[in-house]
Amino acid sequence: MSMTGTAAEGVLATRFGTIRGVLFDIDDTLVDLEFAMTTALRDVSQHLLPNLAEDDWEKFGRIFTRETTHYYDRYLAGELSFNEQRLLRGRAALGHFGVELDDGDAAHHWVSSYASLQHSYIRAFDDVVPLLDALDAAGVPYGAVSNNVHDYQRVKLDAAGLERIGILVGTDTVGVPKPDPAIYLEGVRRLGTGAGETLYVGDNRLLDAEGSTAAGLQGVWLNRGGEHAPGFAGNEVTSLLALLA
Repeated sequence: MSMTGTAAEGVLATRFGTIRGVLFDIDDTLVDLEFAMTTALRDVSQHLLPNLAEDDWEKFGRIFTRETTHYYDRYLAGELSFNEQRLLRGRAALGHFGVELDDGDAAHHWVSSYASLQHSYIRAFDDVVPLLDALDAAGVPYGAVSNNVHDYQRVKLDAAGLERIGILVGTDTVGVPKPDPAIYLEGVRRLGTGAGETLYVGDNRLLDAEGSTAAGLQGVWLNRGGEHAPGFAGNEVTSLLALLA
């Protein structure tokens, strides 16, 4: 890996300027949550959809992971519990293919089985450890700021082998989710850096790149899939390793 400039005493020159700290989103930034979700979904739902074609399984996964996030927004707003939003997303995906998930034992079993299976598939992206190694070598502190509660995300990081990320700010840490400036700035405070000298990196263009930039940090959109966004003029990379290229 090549680095622009030199790294010393907790200062690193990157393609986005000199930084003294890095904060990360977790889901689909550090941890491949979409893989864990879609693989677990198929495992727990295959008996309900025994003849589903491969293309339809992909559609099933898209509905759950991307097309039903309004239920997750309602969870963040305190209108639904975490399991309630998860169940509603599952019902929407199954319902698209004509399967009704009844209340009671069937729904409870589906949710609990999915939760257990998803946890078993949690893994970090391949570019995470090399980047953290580079930050450690440079003496640059790092942490995570997530739109989920602290304890749930702590378990997820540890399951992905990322115990080294000791600083973690969740929605329950300060009582607000992204893009409220307070949640990013709490991460900055815990790093002991200044907002303007801290990168915030995440896969959500609005919540991560634009939200953190509005809070005074140097926001970076991790656009792993190369999504086309004509109106976006901010910092963008397709890999975490490109931060230091």
